Amino acid sequence: MNPRTHFRLVVLYVLVGALMLVLMGRLWTMQVLDGEHYRQIAAQNRTRDIVVPAVRGSILDSSGRALVRNRSALVVSVDRTTLSRQEDRGRGVLTRLAGVLGTSYDELAKRIRLCGPGIKRPCWPGSPYQPIPVDDRVDPKRALQIMERQEEFPGVTAAVQAIREYPRPEGAAAVQALGYLQPITQEEVDKRKGIRVTGYSGVDLVGRDGLEAMYDTDLRGEPGLRRVLVDSQGRVTGTKSEQQAVPGGTLVTSIDAKIQGAAEKALDDAMKSARQQGEKADAAAAVVMEVGTGRIVAMASRPTYDPSIWTGGISQDDYDALLGKKRGEPLISRAIAGQFAPGSTFKISSTAAAVADGYDLNGIYPCPGSYNVGSRAFTNFESTAHGPVDLHKALVVSCDTIYYKFAYEQWQRDGGMKPRKNPKDPMVEMARHWGFGARSGIDLPSETPGRIPDRGWKRDYWNATKKADCKGAKQGYPEVAKTDPARAAYLKAVAAENCAEGYVWRAGDAANFSVGQGDILVTPLQLTRAYAALANGGKLVVPRVGLAVMNPDGSVARRIQPPEPKKLPVDGKVLKYMRDALAEVPKKGTAGGAFNGFDFKRVTVAGKTGTAEVWGKGDTSWFASYAPADKPRYAVVAMVSQGGTGASTAAPAVRAIYEAMYGAKGKEPALKDGRLPAELPQLPQARREGTAP
Repeated sequence: MNPRTHFRLVVLYVLVGALMLVLMGRLWTMQVLDGEHYRQIAAQNRTRDIVVPAVRGSILDSSGRALVRNRSALVVSVDRTTLSRQEDRGRGVLTRLAGVLGTSYDELAKRIRLCGPGIKRPCWPGSPYQPIPVDDRVDPKRALQIMERQEEFPGVTAAVQAIREYPRPEGAAAVQALGYLQPITQEEVDKRKGIRVTGYSGVDLVGRDGLEAMYDTDLRGEPGLRRVLVDSQGRVTGTKSEQQAVPGGTLVTSIDAKIQGAAEKALDDAMKSARQQGEKADAAAAVVMEVGTGRIVAMASRPTYDPSIWTGGISQDDYDALLGKKRGEPLISRAIAGQFAPGSTFKISSTAAAVADGYDLNGIYPCPGSYNVGSRAFTNFESTAHGPVDLHKALVVSCDTIYYKFAYEQWQRDGGMKPRKNPKDPMVEMARHWGFGARSGIDLPSETPGRIPDRGWKRDYWNATKKADCKGAKQGYPEVAKTDPARAAYLKAVAAENCAEGYVWRAGDAANFSVGQGDILVTPLQLTRAYAALANGGKLVVPRVGLAVMNPDGSVARRIQPPEPKKLPVDGKVLKYMRDALAEVPKKGTAGGAFNGFDFKRVTVAGKTGTAEVWGKGDTSWFASYAPADKPRYAVVAMVSQGGTGASTAAPAVRAIYEAMYGAKGKEPALKDGRLPAELPQLPQARREGTAP
């Protein structure tokens, strides 16, 4: 062997030895250092983790009637991940499945595609890694076909699951207050992992609105985990371990199903009647509240929708209808998110403001048919004059001109067109004390604050609209002039005034504000809260719908207590004076016609009508009230948008609600002795055992 060959052999031996050392080191690392890690991976290849959703808790009324509950249903689900691994991306499986379910391949493909920009519903808004339900009303025979021929349906499962159901006890739907469920998205799951929130998984449904969203943590429970053994083909051969799911708690609300159903029917009847009189009546709301506690007894909103539309997926047309104006945006609760001018119902705030500013509570004031605010005449309803009256009669007959006088004189004392450095604006400040212009704090999402216009708001609005106003002042409105020259000239004059001095708080702004007109907006809930404060002696309560959360075994997990109320800065004598006046409104005031024949021996009602004018639309009809008038327990407010006068539409709706609550000839009362249940209801036995009711 020559030296060159010998050298080559040495190099080869060294190389082989080095490779052997590397191989042995790697084997030692895998088997010794990382042995436990690879043993876990191997075990995972033999097992699969299945998340078992928890049974979501029911939502009950104050007597234990189910407003939302669960029903057991056979649900067919499809695993996108399994389908994606097949050669045809699962097309064959979906085609065969469509034949069994009696639908089409295209429909199933739409249901399992992921929602995103440009993707119309139906689509899947939840996690892409969880089985996607495609049918929740499967016939057992069809489900059996799927389970027996599993080799033809890889990635398809059929199992009994709990599905949300809305039984409508006593005709009560309360759709907007209850809310709805939607699958949790993967992004939401990822976010919750980082904030130490337990109980969420990729198969969870979460509350998106109403009580379902507000009390989601209490209702959802905790999902279980089943670890199953699988063979090389992915077929289940047994169960290794199982952690049981913990059912969610039951939410007991202060809603009374009988009164809720009566409120909804009263709104439907009022809107129907208004339309027969030529009004559009495009939306409505009603709220019933305990004046001392703020507990919500009923909360109705129109237009409405069927909540079962969310179950099993929703089509794009149905989804658009819930949000679109064509059907009146039924997803929006007019009770807490609808904003409307309150009209004369607002006079309780203006009366308190006038007296606090020095006007005599027992004084006599002229009530002419019109009152000049600067150079403009502001009139009573139908220009009716009532002569010299006190504030008591002014509230009973709803005299506007007295309040115009108060507001104009206050505006002048604040400096008029050249306001002093710190103007008092008594009526604006008093309105805020009554809770207007701010959220009430109710335990429901999506509440709007309304609007209390003031000098700051006026300037901000002017800055936002100045460009358009100045353009209109310069160019006019030629399109309007073609059909209505007089209106075009008026619009141009208004635009010129707003362009030059639109930021100024004018006398007309103050006058409109005093009678709940102009730019002021309130929600029906805010007005109910204000009348509850008037009735209870000046406590501005915080509304609550939730009453208690109960465990699956029937024990009380926690009671939901409203926060402490604020105290109105209004003298008790003023509140009593207004209560005495409002007690006459249904008997011989503006609501006398609506309450003609009402059984005042059963319950006395105090209230105030309101008719708010809206530019370009019909009047908003209001009636705000409380009862019994001498010892108030409940405040009831109804509103019908474009419904005509308060006396003609809203007041009859409130009357119907009171007759349902306290009874009438031929009607049994919903309230026993005029009171709600004092104790929490007993849960059904099924819920005590942790199963779906």
